[in-house]
Formats: sequence, C-alpha cells, structure tokens
Amino acid sequence: MTKTLGCWVALAALALSGCDSMDTGEPTEDQRGDGTATIELAEFPDRPYWGDTHLHTDLSVDAFGFGVRLGAEEALKFARGDRVRSTMGMDAQLDRPLDFLVISDHSDAMGATRRLYDTPRILVRDPTLRRWYDMMHESTNQSSMAVAELITAAANDTIPEALMDPERQAVATRELWDSHLALLDRYNRPGEFTAFAGFEWSLMPDGNNLHRVVMFRDGSVKTGQVVPFPGIDTQPEQLWDYMAAYEANTGGRVLAIPHNSNLSNGMMFDLVGPDGGAMSADYARQRARFEPVVEATQVKGDSETHPFLSPNDEFAEFGVAGWELGNLPLTREATPDMYAGSYVRSALLRGLTLEQQMGVNPYAFGLIGSTDSHTALATGDEDNFFGKQTNVEPRAGRALASQNLGTRQGRFGWHYLAGGYAAAWARGNTRAEIFDAFMRREVYATTGPRMVLRLFAGHDFAASDWDGDWVRAGYARGVPMGGDLVDRGRAPVFLVSALKDPEGANLDRIQIVKGWVDANGVARERIYDLAWSDMAGTRRRVGGAIPAVGDTVVRREASYTNTIGAPELRATWRDPDYRPGQRAFYYVRAIEIPTPSWVLFDAKRFGIDLPAKVVEANVIQERAYSSPVWLKPGRSSGAAASPAGRE
Repeated sequence: MTKTLGCWVALAALALSGCDSMDTGEPTEDQRGDGTATIELAEFPDRPYWGDTHLHTDLSVDAFGFGVRLGAEEALKFARGDRVRSTMGMDAQLDRPLDFLVISDHSDAMGATRRLYDTPRILVRDPTLRRWYDMMHESTNQSSMAVAELITAAANDTIPEALMDPERQAVATRELWDSHLALLDRYNRPGEFTAFAGFEWSLMPDGNNLHRVVMFRDGSVKTGQVVPFPGIDTQPEQLWDYMAAYEANTGGRVLAIPHNSNLSNGMMFDLVGPDGGAMSADYARQRARFEPVVEATQVKGDSETHPFLSPNDEFAEFGVAGWELGNLPLTREATPDMYAGSYVRSALLRGLTLEQQMGVNPYAFGLIGSTDSHTALATGDEDNFFGKQTNVEPRAGRALASQNLGTRQGRFGWHYLAGGYAAAWARGNTRAEIFDAFMRREVYATTGPRMVLRLFAGHDFAASDWDGDWVRAGYARGVPMGGDLVDRGRAPVFLVSALKDPEGANLDRIQIVKGWVDANGVARERIYDLAWSDMAGTRRRVGGAIPAVGDTVVRREASYTNTIGAPELRATWRDPDYRPGQRAFYYVRAIEIPTPSWVLFDAKRFGIDLPAKVVEANVIQERAYSSPVWLKPGRSSGAAASPAGRE
C-alpha cells in the first residue's frame, strides 16, 4: 500500500491553511506543561472528570470532506461550555461543560481536504481529484459522497497517483501541528479545563478498522519535538516504537486507545501475532504497556459484547445493529467466527488465556467511551446530538437516511449512537492527573449519561464499610477499578456504588461481569445482578431472573419519567464461584431505565413518522462500564494499594 500513504500528500501540500485565532495572551509555563504541582490535589481521586478523547475538526481529511468547517478553537470552546455556531448554522452548546478534551485529527493527510477545497480548480488536473473537488463545492451531501469514495479508494488502494509528495506533506504537517499545540496550550487551564494533544492513527488494512487515538500527557515543550505518526503503510509495532522513542527522547508520556474494534472483522484482538504465528511475549508486553485502555462505546456502535458471544446476557444487543455487518466501508462482511476478536469482553477473556500461556496479558485494558464526532462538537447527549458528521447535523430525515461510508447499504442513521464519554477518577483537573488515571486504568465508559460509578475489590470488605469512609477504606484495604488484586486463597469482595446522572434517568440495576479461565483452561463468563430498584417489592428475583424494570417512555413525546428505577444503587458482593488459583476479571455494568434515543427526539422535533421497528429499537437503556479488576494468582500480596490502583 505504498502509494496509499502518498495518496494524501499532495492534497495536504496544495495550499497553506490559515491558523485558528487564539485566546489572547501567551500561555504560562503551567499551561505549556502537564500541570504538575499547579493546583492543590485531593488526597486520593475524589471525583470523576468527564471528557471526550476522540474528536475531529476541519483538519481531519474525512471530517472536512463531510462538510465540517469548525476548527480546533471552536471545538475547545464548545467542550468547555461556550456556545458556538455549528457548520450548518445552528447554535450549539453543552448543557454541562466537559472537564477535558483530546482533539484527535487524523495523522494521515492532516488538512488535506481543506487544502484541496481551497485550491484554484485550474490547478487540480487529476480527473478523480477534480471530480471530488467539484462534489465538495456542490453541496454538503455531495462532499460527503466524495469522502465516502475516497475512504473506499484508500481501503482498496486505488487513490490517484497524483497525490504523492511525502516531503511536502511533512512540511505541511509540521506547520499545522505547531500551530495546533500552541492553541492547546492557550486553552489548557489547570484546575478548570484540560486540553490534551493527540491524533488518530488510522490503520485500515482492507477496510478493517485498527485505528488508535494517541494521547499525550505533556504540553508543547515536549509534544513539539515530534509530529503525528502516519497510519497508512505502518503497523501497530511501529506506532509503539514511535511512542517509546517519544518517551525516551523527551521524558514525556504517551498512550494509545484502540477504538471501533466492532468494525475490525476480528483483527483488533487477535489470538496470534502480526505475522500470523504465535503471539510473542514481547509483542504482548509492548501492547499492554502502550494501550492501557480501549474505547468501548461511541457513535459507530457499542463494542462491549455481541449476542452471539454472550447468549445468556439479556443486555448484549445494545449498539450492535448495523455495525455487526462488516468492516467500516463494508468492503468485507463479518462472519460469526470474527466476533471474538472484535468485542471487548471476549478480548478480556482472550487476555486471560494468553496470560496463562505466556505470562503476559496483552488485553488487560480499562474501558472508556468517547464520541468520534467529526463535527468538532463533542455531543454525547440524546437530546443534543449533532450527528457523526456535518451532513447529518439535526435535520428531518437523517434517522432513516443511508449512512454507510462504503456501499451505502445496510447501515442507516438510526444505527448511530449519540456517542459516549470517558470518566477519569483523578485528584485534580490537570494533564498529569487525568493521563495518569488512564495509565492506571481508573477510568470508565458511559454511553453518554454522567453516572458516578465506583468499584473497589479486596478481601475483607463488609456491608458495615458503607457506614464509614468507604472510599478511604477502598483505597486502604483494596484496589479500585483498573487494579490488580492478589489471590489470597479466599473469595474477593467488592464494594460497588452507582449514582444516577443528576440530570438524567434513574438506574435499573448494577451488575458484575466476571470472566475467568476454569481448571480445564476454558474461558468462561457470567453476569451477576448485584442490586436493582425495588428489590424488596415487585422486582423480587424469580427463578434467578430479575423482572424488567418497566417502561415509562412516551414515544411520540420523546419523554420518560423517573417514577421507576432508583437514584442510587450500591452493593457489597462476594464472588460465589471463586476457586483458588483462578485467573479472572470483574467489571461493573450500571444500566439505566428505558429512555428515548436521539432518533425519537428527532421525530418529535421534525414531525417525522418512523417505522414501528425503528421506534422500538430507539427506546434504549443507556449504561456505564467500569474498567475491570483482575484477580491475579500466584503472587505475594506486597504492600497495601496506593491511589495508583495496583496491589
């Protein structure tokens, strides 16, 4: 695919772009760095900080082609709570600001479509490029179709030869990156709002999604010593080498976040190494080091699990429809044998098996959500969804329109989720504190609502701990989500707490999902209901099953009431199926009562009649996923856990 890397290059070098306007005043040294020692920190992580680690602006080759005309400055203003004007001319504002943001524009051909658009037409001589140029100028819809063709051409290695000029691309990327880093430093405000440097590395062999978001801990003093690493014609090991070199040469820190494994056709979480042979311990170790978290939910579907993989999980269908069909451009259909390599829960199970075989777990990752919005607007709320890309900003008909990037078949607007967010348990709102929460995996994913979810695992927790300072007890006598718990020959005990989004729906239930390797080496999973609303009333357990919570959604009004469910659920739970020496993971899933999705809000807003099946598919139960705790056999207990979350 050598020519594919070059395909973007001349595009990006066709013309120089203007820089975003910037906040007045020069950034301070604190803003240029990671925020260490700039604010007073809590004793231990005392609240979740909310953010989006996956947002695209007009510098992304696809986002600009899809029509977005907002840059990084508008994205930062919007995320911190300001009102901005969307590309299509609508006022846009979050009900509640975010605490942090990673702008993750594609490293390949950064700024390319924006530059092609601005180039005088007479200079665009390649017939394919000129046709795309004309489509981009004709309308937002035609521009989106041009980018759909471009993405498919990239997957099929048929990009026009006229786009090859890597030297000029390198110069253009350097200029754009330096300008971008300066902007991030100006908007970074330790203790108030954190602006992270990052980019998306977009490897897509044969259309199969192996993308990662790369996120830096540091300010421009360090991040300015590199430029984003290209995805086309490279491999994950080369990305990790780039990251290792960055850390060695600058003293900085960097991590990568895989996303949309559900569109990888089984390649994201493979059991074998990159050459198709047995996975090596070195490969597994490098992956575990640089990829501590994965993006489990976003607009292009939910990647927790699939009904085929988890037939006994009544909540396994969330965010699966449409996305299970195949890879991103649908150039290759998915088959059930691919699913285990495409979904997070199965990857966690595979990690246990690989660890048993070679002593290293490549898939011991935490879970986050993010939007992957290509509008520069980090919207994750159902009643404020601005679409995946600009051509599907709020308008009549977008829910039923064909939305697939490749064949235009099989996926429709209503298959998109409103997004997801990442929550990081940290001691303060700085680059260092939030990044370090990601590294120790003390993070969790939500499909949009801002539930407060907490998990501690230990050996001697009891119900009486809730009567005291249970958070302090959790850190002192156990490990939080993301931690490793040493097996001491007795069943682990968990403290689990979930609070509803203060502006959202009540909770249906909280569950623990356990995965383990049994005595015969077989990977297994089981879901345990820990607590649910009205446990002593109408929802008593019957034959091991919990009655449904009910449904208050008024479909035509896109409304619901909190007359069912509970605002808070907590539990002290001891694993009843523990066996000494067992390799296992445990993560919490908190599930809301049924609520309307963005599709029903659209139907009300625009007076649309939807097919009955679409209406019912869009009465949803949103959720949060904690990062797991891993039960580790055969190690000494060592010292008590620190806020880093490891024992």
